[in-house]
Amino acid sequence: MVATAADIVLIMNASGVIKDVAVGNEDLADEESEKWIGRRWDEVVTIESRPKVEALLESAISKDAPRWRQLNHPSPSGNDLPVLYNAVSVGRKSRIVAVGRELRAVAMLQQRLVDAQQSMEREYERLRSAETRYRLLFQLASEAVLIVDTATLKVVEINPAAGALLSQIPNKVVGSAFARVFDSASRKPLEAYLSTVEATGEGDSIVVRSRTGGIECVLSAALFRQDSDSYFLVRLASQDGRRADALTREQSHLLDVIERVPDGFVVTDMDGRVLTANQAFLDLAQLVAERQVIGHPLDRWLGRSGVDINVLISKLREHGTVKLFATTMQGEYGATADVEISGVAVLAGEHPCLGFTFRNVGRRLPAPTTKSSALPKSVDQLTELVGRVPLKQVVQETTDMIERLCIEAALELTGDNRASAAEVLGLSRQSLYSKLHRHGLGELSTIDDK
Repeated sequence: MVATAADIVLIMNASGVIKDVAVGNEDLADEESEKWIGRRWDEVVTIESRPKVEALLESAISKDAPRWRQLNHPSPSGNDLPVLYNAVSVGRKSRIVAVGRELRAVAMLQQRLVDAQQSMEREYERLRSAETRYRLLFQLASEAVLIVDTATLKVVEINPAAGALLSQIPNKVVGSAFARVFDSASRKPLEAYLSTVEATGEGDSIVVRSRTGGIECVLSAALFRQDSDSYFLVRLASQDGRRADALTREQSHLLDVIERVPDGFVVTDMDGRVLTANQAFLDLAQLVAERQVIGHPLDRWLGRSGVDINVLISKLREHGTVKLFATTMQGEYGATADVEISGVAVLAGEHPCLGFTFRNVGRRLPAPTTKSSALPKSVDQLTELVGRVPLKQVVQETTDMIERLCIEAALELTGDNRASAAEVLGLSRQSLYSKLHRHGLGELSTIDDK
């Protein structure tokens, strides 16, 4: 009856030796559970499940309140078999019955949930990056642009160039009726024009006059949809040939800040030739005047000439942004500095360009060790070696790092018991002691066989 009600049932003595196995789930028939008979329970589970086995046996013998615990069995298929167990003591001979429920379906659902969550996070990051680029272009564009809701005919967004052209404060225009931005004589033609654009999706431009300042503007609109709503993308240009100032007072202040920030800032063309640079970049390049860098390829000052700039431009063309690209910068007189480069591609407009920031990270990098055998601490440090040392050395250091991490994990798993750690790793004690000494993980004088 118990075997029918459960996926798997184990009958054991008080020492945890399996006397009988009953499988009630046909999917478990290929797991070779009949070979468990005669072995201890903790011998047929994975190593991280052994403490749970001891806890289940102690709870069953002491007749404490039963508690379900998940154990993992090694499977002939190569994937662990997760089973949720509860153990109770029955009869006078202190026999222990462990009832298990197979959890592979639950594990698959959990993995699918994790994959879906990661996919959502990647998509969210992509959308957030796209929105950031849109906001930047919308705010810095020299052309006057407004976004108008077709249902309410209210202004949803307005860029600084449109505010300057209409002599309006952008924040006060957002949320107001679009027609009220213009004088009374322009409102009826404007409403008729927008109705035509909404019906056909396009229309010829019209001339309207702003309510503030009385400036005649050429207005054109296009219809676009976002989710289930539709909007007008409205473009304005001065009738008398005047254009809204490309730089507002706030943007002028922004350029002043960029010129004075302690991080280097460079704008290049799409081939990586310098168009402009701030003083911090000139300091890193050991130069004094901007004219000394204009027109020169940016990779002239990068540590891995011809490699870094190709990687940066390729990523910018593909993704639009690059963050925290680690490399070195070489000055005109031989000085070097470890830097992190972030970049953005501005592809809109007549002259697409690339922008880069250079941050000197030399002070926050760890001081170089005096031991020639010192190993990297992480995969990130290993990847930083690419291009600086030969591939053979990178592979050797990768092997040493993996070996050290495995030893550290074994020591942590066994509570720093060297003898048990050697058994877990499949090494002799002498071999483990030699590797501990080589990696600097313990002194031989302190090693004991706990």
